[in-house]
Amino acid sequence: MTRDDDKRRAPSLDNDILTIEEVAAYLRLTPQTIYKWAQQKRIPAAKLGKEWRFRKSIVDRWLDEQILSAASGFEHLKEQTER
Repeated sequence: MTRDDDKRRAPSLDNDILTIEEVAAYLRLTPQTIYKWAQQKRIPAAKLGKEWRFRKSIVDRWLDEQILSAASGFEHLKEQTER
């Protein structure tokens, strides 16, 4: 395998680093909402200098936790997925 082959191969989606705009599009929310949530530590994010970054695998896990939380009303599904 050459270096050119490495460049052409797509990185693992689970480890993708996303911007605010990409997370907003992925979750179908506005960038302003994602920015506010990141500042409030409501969504897992890292501030690198002046920019916010998100790891897709962590956002996916966070979303699952939100969906299966007691407050969502879907906590009963959590027991089914753990079996």
